[in-house]
Amino acid sequence: MKQGGSDAAKQAAGESAAEAVEDGMVVGLGTGSTAAHAIRAIGQAVDAGLDVVGVPTSFQSRQLARDCGIPLADLDDVSVDLAIDGADEVAGGNLIKGGGAAHAREKIVDASADRFLVVADPTKEADVLSHPVPIEVLSMARSTVAASVESLGGDPALRRAERKDGPVVTDNGNLVLDCNFGPIDDPAALASDLAALPGVVEHGLFVDMADEIHVGTPDGVTVRPLSE
Repeated sequence: MKQGGSDAAKQAAGESAAEAVEDGMVVGLGTGSTAAHAIRAIGQAVDAGLDVVGVPTSFQSRQLARDCGIPLADLDDVSVDLAIDGADEVAGGNLIKGGGAAHAREKIVDASADRFLVVADPTKEADVLSHPVPIEVLSMARSTVAASVESLGGDPALRRAERKDGPVVTDNGNLVLDCNFGPIDDPAALASDLAALPGVVEHGLFVDMADEIHVGTPDGVTVRPLSE
């Protein structure tokens, strides 16, 4: 697995996407280290007078947005104009997300937005998706989903917590299986197969959802619009 990119590259990508935020917008606030730079940049703009409302995708992004002074709302009460979120891997217009175990809420917010901007550093780019696909599952369905993933050619592993005994538990109270399928030649077909499994809350394949990719480097940002 590729090592994470530099903080300077992540900051460049996050700040580039934040420049797309306009007065009066409702903004989906993604989760992860690169999206955090976008949240901080939006917070600085709010402090300078920008009028926006944020919709966080996780406890982490909610807390950071509050610390940055961004007014928040629930998705039930607003319509999202622009979402900014990171990715664990990007290939063309397809993504794998869920390294922070927030992909269920991220997908709901990102899919609801009029525009979805992805922020990444160069280490996240690939020709073909091959990163393990996180799958959020109901705890009672862990074994049955794992068996189904194996029948689809995947190798599922329960995600373990790093600083406590036991598994990672999502903000929704569920478990995460990290499923290695090797190179994924047909992300749309795999996404459909995974979504159909009983007990799956959400998977980390984001297929043809992004409108724009902002790839940061220490020297600048490449903005790649995606065709309709």
